[in-house]
Amino acid sequence: MNTTEWLSQSVSRLRAPRKPAAPRSTDERLRATLRQDDEAMSPRALRQSLKDLKAIVDPLVSEVEGGRRAQAMMDWYASAELAHRRDLWLLMSERFVADPAQVKKAQAQYAAAVGTPDEAAAEVLYRRATVSPRRRLLQRFSANPDGVRFLVDLRAEMQAHLKADKRLQALDVEMEYMFSTWFDVGFLELRRITWDSPASLVEKLIRYEAVHDIRSWTDVKNRLDSDRRCYGFFHPRLPEEPLIFVEVALTNEIADSITPLLDESAAPADLERATTAIFYSISNTQTGLRGVSFGDSLIKRVVETLHQEFPRLKQFATLSPIPGLRAWLNKTAPAEQLKAWERADELPEGSEDRRALLGWAARYLGQELQDGKPLDAVARFHLGNGARVERLNWAADPSPKGLKQSHGLMVNYLYDLKRLDKNRAMLAQGKIPIAAAIKEHYL
Repeated sequence: MNTTEWLSQSVSRLRAPRKPAAPRSTDERLRATLRQDDEAMSPRALRQSLKDLKAIVDPLVSEVEGGRRAQAMMDWYASAELAHRRDLWLLMSERFVADPAQVKKAQAQYAAAVGTPDEAAAEVLYRRATVSPRRRLLQRFSANPDGVRFLVDLRAEMQAHLKADKRLQALDVEMEYMFSTWFDVGFLELRRITWDSPASLVEKLIRYEAVHDIRSWTDVKNRLDSDRRCYGFFHPRLPEEPLIFVEVALTNEIADSITPLLDESAAPADLERATTAIFYSISNTQTGLRGVSFGDSLIKRVVETLHQEFPRLKQFATLSPIPGLRAWLNKTAPAEQLKAWERADELPEGSEDRRALLGWAARYLGQELQDGKPLDAVARFHLGNGARVERLNWAADPSPKGLKQSHGLMVNYLYDLKRLDKNRAMLAQGKIPIAAAIKEHYL
């Protein structure tokens, strides 16, 4: 090789893009000296953050001092960039774990004590050994007046990163477990939301409405009219923040279309004739409380409250979207039928294509299970609470969202208060409760 060839190869090597190094683990970063590539915190800053977190739960400091340190961390977090916050999540998830040696020892002691008088005491010791220091850290944050809000928001922000980084799952699961305790329905207050409620609260209805978008103040006023009821669950640590709310229309029959219910010009219904309560929108508001169930208790409490105010009410039903229907049809139904359903709102009554779509929808709601539960998310919620699939409604939601989700179809789920337990038992056996009319006409 001559000098010119050697120089050419050397220059090409220098110009060649360097293959990015594999991301370092948290342990490696904590032991390192220099920041690498796109790491947010430097090793020194990462070690300091870990030190600050440990200081919050230092067993030698008082609750007051621990709370002051937690507040300092919350203040830092409020102004930190997302990448730095993510490093903090990793520290909380990976570095505050139960001592494996103590867990193994306690487990062996418990196994040896089973069947002896020492079994109960050994079980207590084992349970204590498995409790992670992470739980104590979260409790110290929660003691702050704004701590619960801080933690709920932290988990909400973390949700988008869980799939890409499995290391965060320990923190997420721990928070879900603790929130399930802190937000137990026994601590929640059911409150009616009216047009006379604080404007800030009414604004939150507009912001959080997840089923039928609220278009204007006139729209929200219509939903809070005399023939309507809106109830929310509130927690004492988040007093002006509805965790979940339900919108109810009082009518004299089961509604088959959302359009009249959202008609701002319609006169209020006569409450003296109301026999039916229609739950037409249920919205969870806090992403950070994902996995914490409120809905079944909310419906039960609302039914009780409505029954006390309106003894004439005999029927409790929903008018619900079918959010997963169209996506399921695209994977399951024949291509020629999918094409015919593109203009489903124009299909005449009695047409074969219309009947076929109703049949597929009935199959989707009445037969399709995944891991023993209804495939559709809304169906899973209501059927899990003891309702049954009562009626399919054609062109019930002609909005762009309704057409996109389900070709405009909606469904009524009926809450027969005498059959809730029986319906739940059926579902537990893998059988979805369905009204006879749906079986007769569509299945």
